[in-house]
Amino acid sequence: MNGIIDVVEKAYLKQNPPKFNVGDQVKVHMRIVEGTKERIQVIEGIVIRKRGTGTRETFTVRKMSHGTGIERIFPLHSPRVEKVEVIRKHKIRRAKLYYLRDLRGKAARLTEKH
Repeated sequence: MNGIIDVVEKAYLKQNPPKFNVGDQVKVHMRIVEGTKERIQVIEGIVIRKRGTGTRETFTVRKMSHGTGIERIFPLHSPRVEKVEVIRKHKIRRAKLYYLRDLRGKAARLTEKH
């Protein structure tokens, strides 16, 4: 049964998925549909989580908007995700960065990888 699912899902995987890791600051270009119009919206933040495999692979981006933390979950292989640009890479020692939710200001900074 599992082999059949893999064959069906293979058609929906992106050929060149973007390469990024948890702790990277990224710009996600999303295709937004409003009525009959389409536009590209850019969301910039830090990747705090990656999970899943295949078509179910998702990543969570956290950004600060007017002092409020906003988190958004994106399916990696979705046709709505146009591209993911890596702006900078940070040095981290955790697989999930949930601790950033409790930090404010300078305490929430991550050290940049050189």
